[in-house]
Amino acid sequence: MNVLDRITEKLDARKIPYQTMRHEPVFTSEEAARVRGTTLASGAKALICKADAQFVLIVLPADTRLNSKQVRKTESIRSLRFASREEVAELTGLQPGSIPPFGSLFELPTWCDEKLAVQSTINFNAGDHAVSISMRYDDFVAFEQPRCGRFAE
Repeated sequence: MNVLDRITEKLDARKIPYQTMRHEPVFTSEEAARVRGTTLASGAKALICKADAQFVLIVLPADTRLNSKQVRKTESIRSLRFASREEVAELTGLQPGSIPPFGSLFELPTWCDEKLAVQSTINFNAGDHAVSISMRYDDFVAFEQPRCGRFAE
């Protein structure tokens, strides 16, 4: 079962509404917002990072960047770095840029920047550069139960 099927099966089981969109392959948050016809800020950018010895999935609004210093301070970690392409592939079976904001799919803790809560609806790639899902932010939080905090700048 591919990642899209795993996501939709879990959302359907919980009766969580969402929309799936197939589109041309996109490789930047800006391209994704353009093909989806949405704002850049509504994009839920999922980054896999190594925080000390543990990998985590950090979700940010697509119009922001990871604030490594803030994350290290608030989460009391000494070292934070982006996972390599090889590590991302090993952990998820996916390419960077196609990762959905559900760390639970990959047995990774999910941390979500509190700025994303401003968006009533979020949009994200669903395991493929040519497939997006749109869903309510509140449904995402209820489903995934991420640790929310200040992770973006």
